[in-house]
Amino acid sequence: MQIVIAPVEIKHKSVLRQLMELYSYDFSEFEPDDVDEHGLYGYKYLDHYWTESGRYPFFIKVDGQYAGFVLVTEFCVYAEKAGTKTISEFFVMRKYRRNNVGSFAAKQIFNLFQGNWEVRVLNSNINAIPFWRKVIESYTSNDFKYFPDPKNDWDGIGYVFNNS
Repeated sequence: MQIVIAPVEIKHKSVLRQLMELYSYDFSEFEPDDVDEHGLYGYKYLDHYWTESGRYPFFIKVDGQYAGFVLVTEFCVYAEKAGTKTISEFFVMRKYRRNNVGSFAAKQIFNLFQGNWEVRVLNSNINAIPFWRKVIESYTSNDFKYFPDPKNDWDGIGYVFNNS
C-alpha cells in the first residue's frame, strides 16, 4: 500500500470540497451543523487555503486513490509561539481507517513542517482522542505537553510539541 501526502492545487479544489462534505457528514455526530438549503454542509474557510498565508491543504492518497485530506493552519488555541502549525481538519475515509493510513499521514504532515505543533481534539470525538494520543506519543517519544481542559471557545483537549 502506497500512501502519499500531496498538496491540493487550486484546480483540484472541487475534489477537496466534495471530500469536505463526506468529512462534515461523518463529523455531524459531534457538531450541531445541518446541511443548507442545497443539501450541503459547506466549509466557509475552503477558499482561504489559496488566498491567505499560513494555510496548507493536502490530500491523502492510497495507491493513487483519494483517501482523505489534512488541512494545516497557524490558528492555535493552546500554543503561544508564533508560527506554530495545527491540524485544523483531518479526514480519512472509512475504507482506509484501521490500516495505519491516518497515523502515517499525520506523521508525514508533521515532518513537512519542522517546529512547533498543536493538535486539538473535540471532547465529543471519542474515537479521535485515543488515535491522536497514540500518534503523538509515538511521534514525539512522549515529549509533548497535554492540555486536558477546554480553553476559550474550544471544547476539547490539546497537545503541543516541537519536532525540530
